[in-house]
Amino acid sequence: MIRFETTMGAFTVELHTEAAPETVANFRRYVEEGFYDGTIFHRVVPGFVIQGGGFTEDMTQKRTHSPIRNEADNGLKNLRGTLSMARTNDINSATSQFFVNLKDNAFLDHQRGNFGYAVFGRVSEGLDVIDAIAAVATGRRRGFEDVPLTAVTITSARASEA
Repeated sequence: MIRFETTMGAFTVELHTEAAPETVANFRRYVEEGFYDGTIFHRVVPGFVIQGGGFTEDMTQKRTHSPIRNEADNGLKNLRGTLSMARTNDINSATSQFFVNLKDNAFLDHQRGNFGYAVFGRVSEGLDVIDAIAAVATGRRRGFEDVPLTAVTITSARASEA
């Protein structure tokens, strides 16, 4: 379990270690290093996802470790409340950024013709906080769309007991 404290409240994430071992190990590494502390949710799209874990409030992208292998073929689905790794068009480009699905997003799942996005956890407590983040006003900032007008910052992300 990972406990996130944000400027809008707290939420807890249960990780799916058996289904996505490399992805969970990567995510835990960033948590243990304190990497997420001070990062923001830089992309908020109501009815779709909130995305964070890579930028500071001034929209500076943090330096990451090397990308990991995409485990989207693990059988897990991009359902409401699940966490998945963000990536570029390169299937194996995920580093630190993740997103929380605000609804069932089947088109993000692994399927024929679309490798998909690796689900590796789910919000087990605090989905109301996720929904509150999803409701913030957004706009364009430093070349990015859908950025909250008032920063939603992750103040800490720490491993916690189940």
